[in-house]
Amino acid sequence: MGFKVTLIGRELPSSTPIKNWNFDTKRMKLLFKKGVLFYAFFNFRLFFYLLFKKSDVLYANDLDTLLPNYLVSKLKGTKLIYDSHEIFCEVPELQETPFKKRIWERLEKRIVPKLKYCITVNQSIANYFKKKYGTEFKVVRNIPAEVNGQPIKDRSELGIKPGIKMIVLQGAGINIQRGAEELVMAMKFLEGAQLFVIGGGDVWNKLEQLVKENKLEDKVKLIKRIPKEELANYTFNADLGISIDKDTNLNYSYSLPNKIFDYIHAEVPILASKLIEIESLISKFNIGAFITSHEPEHIAERIGWMLHSPDYKLWKSNLKQAKKALTWEEERKVLINLVHSMN
Repeated sequence: MGFKVTLIGRELPSSTPIKNWNFDTKRMKLLFKKGVLFYAFFNFRLFFYLLFKKSDVLYANDLDTLLPNYLVSKLKGTKLIYDSHEIFCEVPELQETPFKKRIWERLEKRIVPKLKYCITVNQSIANYFKKKYGTEFKVVRNIPAEVNGQPIKDRSELGIKPGIKMIVLQGAGINIQRGAEELVMAMKFLEGAQLFVIGGGDVWNKLEQLVKENKLEDKVKLIKRIPKEELANYTFNADLGISIDKDTNLNYSYSLPNKIFDYIHAEVPILASKLIEIESLISKFNIGAFITSHEPEHIAERIGWMLHSPDYKLWKSNLKQAKKALTWEEERKVLINLVHSMN
C-alpha cells in the first residue's frame, strides 16, 4: 500500500536472524525475559520509542502492546489499529494468576471501548468483543500467502524412511493445554509413523522429558523454531497435520490457529479437536477428522484410522479446493479497506 513499515519487537538469545525482510525492524534487548517486570519494561521502552518515532499509523499487536500505542496515538493524534490475535485475558497462563488477570482486564476495559479500528482472527472472537465492549472488530484470518514453488527437500532428506508416515505438529505457541504432551505419548501406540513437533512454547522441556523417559527418540523428533521457508519442507511433506488444543478456556475454545491454514495450503489432511472455528472450517471443506478425547490411546487410534482411511484421497482432493478458496490475496482486502477508511 506504499507504507514504510517498521516492525518492533524484542530480541532473545534464541531469536533467529532477520533475512530478506522488505521492511525495517527494531529489536529491543530487554533486561527481563518474562513476568511483570518484563511487561512493564517492554511497555516503557515501547512508549518512548513510539513517542519519538514519526508515524502515520500505529498497529498494536495484542493486548500486551496496546497501552503504549494507545497513549502515543492520543498524545500525537495518530491513527491506531488494534489487532487482537486471541482473547488475551482468557489465556490459560492467566487463569492461575487472578491478580495479573485483573490488571489486563482493567486495561482492556479502559481502552477497547474507545477504539475505532480493530481486527481479530475469526468471527467468534469478533462477536465476543462486540458483546463485551460494543466495539466492532473486522475479521482478518491468518491465512498465509501462496507458496511459490514446492519445498526444496524431499522426505529422505528430512530423515523419513520409505513407508513411514509423517505427522506434524507445528507452532510458535506449543503451550500448556494444547495437547502436545498427549500427542507425544500417543506415539507409544503407533507403528509405521513418525511425529515431528516443530516450534516452541511453555511445554517444550516437558516434551523433551517425555520423549526421553518413554524412549521415543525414533518416533518423535523435536525441532526448535526454524525459518518459515525451512518449516515448509516439513509441512508440505507431511501425511497428517495436528491441532488438538483443549476446550479448557475461552481463548482456546474460540481459537483458529495459523497452522490450520498452513496445513490447508500444504494440502495436508488435519486431525483436530472440536473447537468452534476449527470444526466449522474442517467440516465445511471436509478436509479431516476430529478427536473426542485427549487420551493418548484415542489420539493414536484416530491417527492410525486417518492415515489408512478410504476417505484420505477425498480429503486430499478437497484440500485443493479449500486452498483456492482460502487465500491471503482475498483475505487482505479487509485490512486494506480498513486502512483506506482511516483517511
